[in-house]
Amino acid sequence: MPRTIHMSAEHHRLVTAAVAGAEAETSGEIVTIVTDVSDSYREVAFAWASIAAFAALTAIAFFPAFYQRLYEAMMGGWTYDYAPGQWLGIAAAFAALKWVGVFALLQWRPLRLALTPGGIKARRVRARALKLFRVSAEARTAGKTGILLYLSLRERRADIVADEAIAARVSPEIWGEAMAVLIEHVRHDRAGVGMAEAVTRMGAVLAEHFPRGSENPNELPDRLIEL
Repeated sequence: MPRTIHMSAEHHRLVTAAVAGAEAETSGEIVTIVTDVSDSYREVAFAWASIAAFAALTAIAFFPAFYQRLYEAMMGGWTYDYAPGQWLGIAAAFAALKWVGVFALLQWRPLRLALTPGGIKARRVRARALKLFRVSAEARTAGKTGILLYLSLRERRADIVADEAIAARVSPEIWGEAMAVLIEHVRHDRAGVGMAEAVTRMGAVLAEHFPRGSENPNELPDRLIEL
């Protein structure tokens, strides 16, 4: 199965050039990663399906006469004298059908993402960024000055994770400007431009705290990594 391309070749060159330019002024090492989505959010489908089923049972409990007429209409207009246990079984079947229907509908990922709370998306993007940072940048430079810029396109969220030496000197709030410009470009479908501008701003911060020394080996790849 061919790999999905998230960024054009032009945007790859733009981000790579921005990383090289930023690192020319600092001993810091910037890694850039872009991915389509950070999580499957499968449990969101279970949650919404369960909510729909519970709502269906609640509606039947509050408006039993309406649902009894609806059921009789579905059965061709025949009226039955159902025992309470039979009605309970019908209500349970209706709720089960509601659950299955909503769960099947939410297998369409764009809808599942749209119904995923923002807080959950932010936490999943952060968790994926941390995981990728550990394998791509953490403690992989001599001065522990690696930093990851991570973008998850479908959530339209990004994160910056810094290695030990950078985190000790630069508070997370300092990266706010870089994050803001990146997300603004992502909202206008200019993710590559946004990543390049964010890298430039990150480079300026790194140059202030970690200026380039007499030896400045390129310890981490400059190229944009797609997952």
